[in-house]
Amino acid sequence: MEFATFADHAAAIEAESAETEIVAAVVDLFTIAGDDLATVARFVQGRVFPAYDSRTLDIGPRLCYEAIARAAGHNVDADDVEQRLADRGEIGAVAASYEFGGQQGLGSFTDSGTDGMTVAEVNDRLSELAAAEGDGSQATKVDTLFGLFNRSCPEEARYLARLVLEEMRIGVGEGAVRDATAAAFDVPVEAVERALQVSNDCGSVATVAREHGESGLAGITLEIGRPVKAMLAQAGTVTDALADWDRAAVEWKYDGARVQVHYDGETVRLFSRNMEDVTDPLPEVVETIETTIDRPVILDGEVVAVDDDGDPLPFQAVLRRFRRKHDVAQAREAIAVRFHAFDCLHVAGTDLLDVPLQRRRERLDGLFPDDSDIVSACWTSDEPDRIAEIEQAALDAGHEGIMLKDPESTYTPGKRGKRWRKRKPDVETLDCVVTGAEWGEGRRANVLGTFELSVRTDGGDGYATVGNVATGITDAELESLTERLEPLVTAEDGQSVTLSPEVVFEVGYEEIQTSSAYESGYALRFPRFLAVRDDAGPSDTDSLERVERLAQSQ
Repeated sequence: MEFATFADHAAAIEAESAETEIVAAVVDLFTIAGDDLATVARFVQGRVFPAYDSRTLDIGPRLCYEAIARAAGHNVDADDVEQRLADRGEIGAVAASYEFGGQQGLGSFTDSGTDGMTVAEVNDRLSELAAAEGDGSQATKVDTLFGLFNRSCPEEARYLARLVLEEMRIGVGEGAVRDATAAAFDVPVEAVERALQVSNDCGSVATVAREHGESGLAGITLEIGRPVKAMLAQAGTVTDALADWDRAAVEWKYDGARVQVHYDGETVRLFSRNMEDVTDPLPEVVETIETTIDRPVILDGEVVAVDDDGDPLPFQAVLRRFRRKHDVAQAREAIAVRFHAFDCLHVAGTDLLDVPLQRRRERLDGLFPDDSDIVSACWTSDEPDRIAEIEQAALDAGHEGIMLKDPESTYTPGKRGKRWRKRKPDVETLDCVVTGAEWGEGRRANVLGTFELSVRTDGGDGYATVGNVATGITDAELESLTERLEPLVTAEDGQSVTLSPEVVFEVGYEEIQTSSAYESGYALRFPRFLAVRDDAGPSDTDSLERVERLAQSQ
């Protein structure tokens, strides 16, 4: 497929506002995608790689601006591009506003000469770009991007720029791709949904649906080494849980970081909640699995930082271990971590996602010696007083609270349903993505000091603001956050900046109020910064639906 054809269809999709029309337009695109179907299914969501793939383009806005400026001509520089961005509001419109194609130099042509780019070529060039590392890699990336922009017509440039900066935003989320795959290739939506859950690759699922139909989708199973999204919990009460299920499985809720363990019998790989490989920073977890388990498994659990007495340390302590890429042995000496397994997704060739929680826990218990403290304790009760005792024991041990789970619940990757509920007796919290910020004043003039908070909208690929947070952040944290967020700036207006939605804050609040000041229609009262959720991505943030539900229940 010509990339120009993809761009034309992307424009047609963007022009639609109704979900049904968007899905129909995606169906049209899928039916003509040919051999490029897998790539097209990812591109239309703004993805270059499958969701489970930890590769990234590692392209900051400034580098993209440099490539656009170079393709635009000798009288254009990155500052000009940034100024035009401030005027036009989004990078696709900026890229489409230039006349490309006249510049010479390294990267300006490919083996195909100046003929139109294909989807496959763009995918190959972006894959090469992601692989560039070491000295000179930034220059290589600019050269590669320059070559692509230099061959682009305005509409191609519009969607290439958005794709590079992961800002496609044409209204196509995972749900639209799921429904379009089902409609385009006449397979049940449920079969597509299931295949997506266990593979995390919309491209391969679309291809299998087209080539092999429902039976092919049924053959897609968990694969050791390929992470799946974690099953999520929503806030809830003991009363509601017992009313819905009659009895509840009760576990301690740890103040740690979610880790998915993949062990093929020889090699252990660890993945965070947002499916990043975190094997190297956690050697003691690797050793624990290697020395205690004798068969291939996929486990779900939590890594908790502990002090010399084995008592839990705050969440930020374990994140310092996750971030460590060098001097891991030194970090291990400074901060010890402990792994607690609480679910089992696969054992020795058998997937357990559809097995009830009680039976999954039995399989989990059977993997470890009887005297092992690796498996988190689980109690089943229908008595509120007994559950209150378990909760108090968790709090006394320094943990956050308890998890309440339906004993009959299956494991649904990536879903935040009512069959798992978290109960924390302290301040209510939300996970919000940071979409903007403001530079500070006085002694804080060189750091970002106020942060705009947003939650996911119903479509899953957009965000709505719910407030700003500036309290609960130390000077050292402000410096660290500024260093982290500054490369994500996409526009600047005076002291205010717009940020690419990538970093997630855990925020506490006193109350949710209705408000016309923010896009969501709600505002957090007395929001307070609690932590950066390095184990979560933008798609893991709380939804506007949950904000509405919490507001109504107050």
